[in-house]
Amino acid sequence: MVRSVIVGSGISIPPNRVTNAMLARIMDAGDEWIRDRSGVETRYYVDEGTATSDLGVAAARAALENAGVDRGELDLIIFATMTPDHFFPGCGGILQAKLGAPRVPCFDIRQQCAGFLYGMQLADAQIRSGMAGTVLLVGAETHTGFMPWTPENYRYLYGLTETPPTAEEYAWNTRFRNVTVLFGDAGGAVVLKASEEEGRGVIDAVLHTDGTDYDRIYVPGAGFRHRPYVDPAQIARGDHIPVMKGTYVFRHAANSMTRVAMEILERNGITMDDVALVLMHQANLRINERVQKMLGIPDAKVIHNIQRYGNTTAATIPLLWDEAARTGRIRSGDLVMMVAFGAGMNWGALLLRV
Repeated sequence: MVRSVIVGSGISIPPNRVTNAMLARIMDAGDEWIRDRSGVETRYYVDEGTATSDLGVAAARAALENAGVDRGELDLIIFATMTPDHFFPGCGGILQAKLGAPRVPCFDIRQQCAGFLYGMQLADAQIRSGMAGTVLLVGAETHTGFMPWTPENYRYLYGLTETPPTAEEYAWNTRFRNVTVLFGDAGGAVVLKASEEEGRGVIDAVLHTDGTDYDRIYVPGAGFRHRPYVDPAQIARGDHIPVMKGTYVFRHAANSMTRVAMEILERNGITMDDVALVLMHQANLRINERVQKMLGIPDAKVIHNIQRYGNTTAATIPLLWDEAARTGRIRSGDLVMMVAFGAGMNWGALLLRV
């Protein structure tokens, strides 16, 4: 049986490390307030002008080098992001051109925080069907494009000016604090290859979507529900910034990730005792702690890095994978579970044998 094996990974972290104390300079959100609610302590921001595709390309190059795979061997590129360089086209073709891999077909997928997991299932399906033998899967985000801060606010945050936000700017920034403090920028990528080696590779994936309550976490404006799709009035209202009903999303994410993890274990006739490592999407440390408790997963089987990077949406799971692979937390023969929940609402779980 042909299965998909991850043969290499790479990440791209922007240069600007931003602490909670730095954010407190431009909004009413201190270190304790942020850590208590999310677990986030730091995150990284790109320089102005750096695009999502730039982070994706850097991560892709690192993954190809780590895998020992030449870009000319690629049969398919999949790019998962909710923060594309442009409204259209997607980032896949842009990355392909920057990578120097002409004419390789590209998929752009939009499952937000579950995007990388959906991309894994898509890559596996292509490989199992024989449509592709080598697939590059990228998850990257530049969430700073969502931040409603002025250039001068950014300079004050970084300590480059002594001019603080005006009272109006401070209130405006504080209005969106429940969302903006969570996110960081990053890119992650893996290379998957077809393998007939006994027992290795992606075993199963379970994916679910329910769009009934999509508006509990979404961007109200800047879309083609409006005519024109963006206008000054939308910007003035802040409709271009994500909104989130935190209590609802917390409960839905924790319950859905728990149920889908149990579903994939039962479907494959195994228990959590058989799983060596669980890689959960890093949206909120408190959500993941709840899932871990409900599933009875010991600390030794879970990795968290949201404390350092914040929520990097489609990049969180490849960041975890790369970290685990490079530090020896993933070993040959290990059974690994990936589980994620994202806006839409989209969620799922995946099992693979290293």
